[in-house]
Amino acid sequence: MIATLRAKAAADTVPVTPLTKAELSGWLESQPSATAAWVKAVNFSADSGATALLPGDDGRLGRVLVGVSAVDDLWAFAGLPGSLPPGSYRIDADLDGRAATRAALAWALGSYVFTRYKTSEKEFAQLVWPKAADRGDVERAASATWLVRDLVNTPAADMGPADLAKAAKELAEEFEATVKITVGDDLLKKDYPAVHAVGRASPREPRLIDISWGRRDDPKVTLVGKGVCFDSGGLDIKPSSAMLIMKKDMGGAAHALGVARMVMMAGLPVRLRVLIPAVENVISGNAFKPQDILKTRKGLSVEVGNTDAEGRLILCDALAEADSEKPALLIDFATLTGAARVALGTDLPALFANNEELAADLLAASEAAADPMWRLPLWQGYRKGLESKIADLNNVTSHGFAGAITAALFMESFVSKETPWAHLDTYAWNGSARPGRPEGGEALGMRAVYTLIEKRFGKG
Repeated sequence: MIATLRAKAAADTVPVTPLTKAELSGWLESQPSATAAWVKAVNFSADSGATALLPGDDGRLGRVLVGVSAVDDLWAFAGLPGSLPPGSYRIDADLDGRAATRAALAWALGSYVFTRYKTSEKEFAQLVWPKAADRGDVERAASATWLVRDLVNTPAADMGPADLAKAAKELAEEFEATVKITVGDDLLKKDYPAVHAVGRASPREPRLIDISWGRRDDPKVTLVGKGVCFDSGGLDIKPSSAMLIMKKDMGGAAHALGVARMVMMAGLPVRLRVLIPAVENVISGNAFKPQDILKTRKGLSVEVGNTDAEGRLILCDALAEADSEKPALLIDFATLTGAARVALGTDLPALFANNEELAADLLAASEAAADPMWRLPLWQGYRKGLESKIADLNNVTSHGFAGAITAALFMESFVSKETPWAHLDTYAWNGSARPGRPEGGEALGMRAVYTLIEKRFGKG
């Protein structure tokens, strides 16, 4: 049970009335003149997320008005658990299943705090479960979002490759999944040379995390997540300003684990596999260098044009392994390029897909889950920029244009055309706080991907 959602109302439970701008005037006309005068005096105009606290006859809080843009406005309720006085609240409206579920989810997400290093805890207002809410959906989405946020918010000192592997192992054990972890030089023996090359400079050894869950004869769904636990840029070192939040560079891995949590909680009839190459991209005497030629699991050779484009190098080995099983669905998450942020900003993950039906279904799922993304093209005309004179590929282009697209094209080289594959270039971070979305790590695109998987493969 989510701590800020309660099963039953208490005697002093306060009603929360959601109102759109169009509904406000009619509601005021139905109220006593004193109530209407109070609402006007506090300048409540029903903007989404705006609130007005109305006094009761006994001098205590009698009602809360909250502005919503629509009945299923996801974020309108998200600011309430932290801004209302602690106590019990209920939504005083006849919400349908979708609206009730979103309201409960917003309340849950609005009560998240990263507490690992804090000595005091915030007390939140509690919401009585709306009658029509799908509790399973809310609990899956909330717990997975908290997992992503916690993992991304944890500093690199406490979230290295071994720590990320520990978190993955704990998740696997919770759902009786199997996990294999290949560490250090064993990556060379098991033929993950690019993962090893990127991570070998760190004293915290690189590793490949491999989780399997579900019946073997169910459709194969494979998730791949970029697990760069800290990215200094390598020998092409980042400036300090660009390095400041690079603890979040394992956000793709966090997203893959978040989707896995939702899938396993729901018991979806799929054969789930999660592959996470976990490394630190740091500098030492044996760090990989610009113009090095790296081997890859697929057999393609890659010239290193820039050591700060390391995410695609570790992902190419994981994608090649994922593709070898010919899954029914292959999706990777990665905090991959600044170019995607320039194009779409921080809220919208860039979606790339080699399959039109998959792309359309993901966009539909993102709308259904109120978890937006935007599609960018795998424009084949830009592939020429990845050519190398001495290797099969370069990991970057020389001109720097369309960086998100060329990065996706690089990774497409390691996936068969027959495998339905999507790549999400996500930011995994809120630069500033908004209701339900505190500054720090964030799940962007995760709920949409789960919605797609659930729709395609059902709940069993």
